[in-house]
Amino acid sequence: MKKSLLFLLGQLCLFHSISVAGLAQVQPQIPATDASKGVGTISGVLIDSVSGKPVEYATVALLKKGTTHAQAGTLTDNGGRFSFSGVAPGDYEVIISFIGYETKTIRGVSVTARNPEAVTGIIKLKPIATQLQEVNVQTLRPTIMQEADRMIINVEGTAMAAGSTAFDVLVKSPGVFIDQEGNIQLNGRSGVTIMLDGKLTYLSSRDLRTLLEGMAAENIKNIEIITNPSAKYDAEGSSGILNINLKKNTQQGINGSLYAGYTYNGKQHGYTTGGNINHKSSNWNSFLNLDMARRVGGREATFTRIFYGETNTTYFDQVATGNYMVQGPPAVRLGTDYSLNDKHSVGFMAHFGTNFLETDFLTDTYIGSRPNQPELFIDANNYLTNQFTNFTSNVHYVGKLDTLGSSLTADIDYVKISNRGKANFYNDYDSLITDAPTIQDFLYTDTPNEFDIYSAKIDFTKSFTKDRKLEVGAKASRVMSDNDSRFYFNNSDVPVLDINRTNHFVYDEDIYAAYINLNSKLGEKFTLQAGLRAEQTHSKGESLTTGQVTERNYLSLFPSFFLQQKITDDYDISYSYSRRIQRPNYGSMNPFITYRDPYTYVQGNPFLRPQFTHAFGITQTFKKTYNLILNYQRINDVISELPILVEETATTIYTTGNVDDAQNISLTAIAPLTIMKNWDTNNTLVLSYNEFSMVANNELIVNDQVFYMLQSNHNILLPIKLKMEANGVYRGPAASGLYRIAPMWWVHIAFKKSFLDDKLDLSLNFNDIFKTYRLVFTTDISGNVNDFDQYFRNRTVGLTLRYNFSRGEKFDSKRRNNSLDELNRTGG
Repeated sequence: MKKSLLFLLGQLCLFHSISVAGLAQVQPQIPATDASKGVGTISGVLIDSVSGKPVEYATVALLKKGTTHAQAGTLTDNGGRFSFSGVAPGDYEVIISFIGYETKTIRGVSVTARNPEAVTGIIKLKPIATQLQEVNVQTLRPTIMQEADRMIINVEGTAMAAGSTAFDVLVKSPGVFIDQEGNIQLNGRSGVTIMLDGKLTYLSSRDLRTLLEGMAAENIKNIEIITNPSAKYDAEGSSGILNINLKKNTQQGINGSLYAGYTYNGKQHGYTTGGNINHKSSNWNSFLNLDMARRVGGREATFTRIFYGETNTTYFDQVATGNYMVQGPPAVRLGTDYSLNDKHSVGFMAHFGTNFLETDFLTDTYIGSRPNQPELFIDANNYLTNQFTNFTSNVHYVGKLDTLGSSLTADIDYVKISNRGKANFYNDYDSLITDAPTIQDFLYTDTPNEFDIYSAKIDFTKSFTKDRKLEVGAKASRVMSDNDSRFYFNNSDVPVLDINRTNHFVYDEDIYAAYINLNSKLGEKFTLQAGLRAEQTHSKGESLTTGQVTERNYLSLFPSFFLQQKITDDYDISYSYSRRIQRPNYGSMNPFITYRDPYTYVQGNPFLRPQFTHAFGITQTFKKTYNLILNYQRINDVISELPILVEETATTIYTTGNVDDAQNISLTAIAPLTIMKNWDTNNTLVLSYNEFSMVANNELIVNDQVFYMLQSNHNILLPIKLKMEANGVYRGPAASGLYRIAPMWWVHIAFKKSFLDDKLDLSLNFNDIFKTYRLVFTTDISGNVNDFDQYFRNRTVGLTLRYNFSRGEKFDSKRRNNSLDELNRTGG
C-alpha cells in the first residue's frame, strides 16, 4: 500500500511538472515531443543521501539547456533508476523532485553522435527535515480500502482504536460477528481463520479472545479481510482469513509512545496502560512493546427450555448473572531485524503474556411440570480462576534475489500455551412444594491444559517479469496437547474424585504441506492466479483414563483459482474458486465434561471430523472503489455446537458435532461515499441465504434463513481538528448450525483530539450506546425448546491519553509476512 501511495504521489508530481511545462501527455518511461526523434539515452540512479537507499517514484524531467519547457518526463523505478531514450543530440538539464526531498538540478548533460549514452551516475537527494510536519494537512484518510483480493481496514491513529482492545476493533470490522459459541463469523459464515502479522494464532475461541483482549488496539496498523486466500496460505478456515497487522517501526533513531486509559461498563471499572519503543540504527531495527490492563465484563442472561417426554413435560427457566476480571503483569512483545546487506536480513520476534482470570456465573433456576408453576428452585453459584500463559517465538530470514521481486523466506516458530484453571460449584436445592430441607451439593474441578507447537516453513518466489511470478513453498508443523481434567465431589473435608467425569486426554497432530502458485498477466485484459496446495494430516487423540484412541491419517488437495478481467478502465470482474478445510479445535475432541450447573454441561467429541468447503466468487469492481461480490459455498461435515436435550432428566448437553451439510449464497455490496469534504463513509450491505441440514433422532432437520446486514462506518473531521468516528450495524434474523438468531443492531461513537503538534492524543469512545448488542438464540429439536437471551455488557465508555515521541527520519521498512496455521485450534 505504501508503494502504491508513493507511486500515486509520483504520478501527481509528474503530471503537475509536465502540465506546467506545457506538455499535454507524458507517460512514465516514454519520452515526449521532439526528443523521440533522436537515438541517444540519458540515465541515472537516485538515492537518499542519509540512508543510501533508492528513492522510488521520484519525478524526473528532461529540459533543453536554456529553456523552461520539459522535453520528457518519467518516474524512478523500485531501484531508484530512471532513463530517457530516443534523445536528440544536444545539451540538457535533468530536474528531480519528490515530496520529502529538496529539488535538485543536474546541468551539463550532453548527448552527441560520438557519445550517445549520457550517464549522470548516482544522484543523492537530501531529505527535508521538516517535510513530515508540512504535509500533515487536515484531511481524512480512508478507513476502509478495497484491493483486488482483500479489504483493508485502517486502524492506526483512529479514535475507535483508542482505549480499545484488538478484540474490540476486530468485531467492529465490516461483516464480522461473534456467534453463540464465541467463534468469529464473516458475512454470516463461521470458520474464519485469525492471523497476527500473517501468522496463525493457534488458539481456541476462548483463548483467542483472551489474547486479543490483552492487546491494545493502538498497536494495530490495519486488519486485512481475505475472502479467497491463494494456495500460499494454509488451507485452514472455511470463510477466509482475518489478518491483524501490527505497527512496524518506520523511523531512524528512537521513537515510541506511552498511553493510559480508563473504561467503565456501568458496573465495573477497568484500565489499560503501556507503551512501546523502537530503535533503528545502522543495520538494526528493534522494538519493545509493554501492555498491562485490567479487563472487566459480564453478562445478564435468561435461559428457557421445554422438554416434552412421553409421560410428562418439564419446564426449565433460568436467570443468570456473570462477571469477570482479567489482569496480570505487562505482556511483552519484542523483536529485532538485522540487515546483512541490501538484499538479505535475519530477525527474531518473541511475545510473552500471562494473565489471571476471576469469573463468577450465578444462576437461579426454576423447574416444574407446568408453565409458571415451579416445583424446584436451584441456587447455583460457580466461581472460576484461571491463569493463561502464551509464549510465541519466531526466527526468520528474508532474501531479495533480484530487482524483479524474486525472494526467498524462511521461518521457524515455537509456541507454548498453558491454562491452569480451577472452579468451585455451589448448588442449593430447595423444594417449592414440600417442607423438605435445602440440599447442598458442592463440586470442584482442576483443569490444567497445555500445548506445544513447532513449525518450520520456506517460501520461494521467482519473478520472471513484473507481471509474472511463480511461488512454491513447504511447511511442517507438530502440535502436542495435554489436558488432565479432574472432577471432584467437595461435600466432605477431603474432595472425592469423580471418575465418571474425570479424563486425561492427550492429542498429537502432524501436518506436512507444499504448494505451487502462479501469477501471470494474460494480455491486456486478464490477470490469472492459480495454485494447488497439498496437506498431509496425521492425528492421534488418546484418553489415558479410558484407553480410547482415535487416529486419523489423510491427504487433502486444495486448489485455488483467481481470474481478473479488465472490462474498461472503470470496470473489473474477478472470478475465484478455492477449496478449504476447518479442522476441529484440539480441546473440542476432549471427551471431558465441563460443568455449568446441575442440568447443563458441555462435553467434547473425540469423533469430530474436519469440514471441507468449496467456495466460488464473482467480484465486480466499479471505478476501483465500489464492489459487488457474489459468493457461493458448499460445506460438508459442518462443525457446529449441538445442544442435546435429555428429556428424562431435563438435562441439556452442549457438544460439538458435525452437521451433515450446509450451503450459503451471498451478495455483498461495498460502497464508500463522501458526504462532504470532511465526511467520508464506507457502507457494507450483505444479503445471503444459509441452509444447514442434519439427521437427529432419525429425523431430517433443516435450518435455513434469508439473512441481511447493513454496516456503515463514518469518519468525520469536525472544527478545531476534532475527529469523530461512528460505527452502526443492523443484522437481520440468521441461522447458525441448529440455532436461529434474532435480529440485532448497535451503534459505536468515538472522538479524538490531538495537542502539542500531534504528539499528545486524547480519545473518548462510547460503545453500544443504545444497549442493543443482545444475543437471542432459539432452537427446536424434535419439538423440544432451547432458547437463551444474553447481554454481555457491551455498553462502555472509555477515555485514553497517548503521548508520542520520536527522534529520527523516515525510512523504507521491509515487509515480512508469515503464515502459521495451528494456533486457532488449541483449547475447547
